[in-house]
Amino acid sequence: MSDAAAVIKAYYAAFNAGDKAAFLDLLTEDVAHDINQGERQVGREAFGHFVDHMTRCYRERLEDIVILTGPAPDRGAAEFTVHGTYIATDEGLPEARSQTYVLPAGAFFTLRDGKVARISNYYNLQDWLRQVGG
Repeated sequence: MSDAAAVIKAYYAAFNAGDKAAFLDLLTEDVAHDINQGERQVGREAFGHFVDHMTRCYRERLEDIVILTGPAPDRGAAEFTVHGTYIATDEGLPEARSQTYVLPAGAFFTLRDGKVARISNYYNLQDWLRQVGG
């Protein structure tokens, strides 16, 4: 397993374990986070706030994770399936009523010094809205 693959694997293991400290420890201080169909947030602190927000509104587990790396040691990608429950209404989105969803998704990574320096997440928002009744 490449170093990039090992970091990405640890990233998703921390996510699935709900281990915020381990999750944040895998990020550079200046991590760039491209939110699906949204803004870019920069910094570990901003990412921590994002994790708190997501934990309040969603309960998710990622399954069927496939990690992809190539010859560039600082790049990687992952494809996975999100199994989630919408537990608290997120601003600007439909009302949460514990709706469940299953959603294919992916992410692209840039790594630096053994940590995630950029992550860009992608999923089909319209599919998610359809599943939760929006």
